[in-house]
Amino acid sequence: MLIVETIAKIRRAFFVQGKPIKAICRELSVSRKVVRKVIRSEATEFRYEREAQPLPKVGPWRDQLDQLLLANEGKAPRERLTLIRLFEDLRGQGYDGGYDAVRRYARQWSTERGASTAAAPGSIPHAIALTRRLPAVGSTGPSERP
Repeated sequence: MLIVETIAKIRRAFFVQGKPIKAICRELSVSRKVVRKVIRSEATEFRYEREAQPLPKVGPWRDQLDQLLLANEGKAPRERLTLIRLFEDLRGQGYDGGYDAVRRYARQWSTERGASTAAAPGSIPHAIALTRRLPAVGSTGPSERP
């Protein structure tokens, strides 16, 4: 990613000082392609951000992966499988994609799932937190203890 200062230095060196592209590349440690791009364009900042990560290999396997993730979420924390184990199970079923695609999908799935469960009023974790904060009936508070 080029910052505005570097773009200004490139343009100043080329248009004002009349330096050749090769000399600018050596001084600023950028490629000739970048220098040419800056000189030809009027942009003040160059940025690339991908809007959505495509998941072409995971696409046909989403149903199986959703089932595995849902079953894994229902288990006790000590019995849950790691993502590597889930990936290996998926590979055993015939999935030929990479681990990173499964990891990205699982992260997206858990954030979507977490957002939907956090928005649910009266959820079990919320109820447990409330009961832990309330003192038991008939107990004395911390200031009334002998």
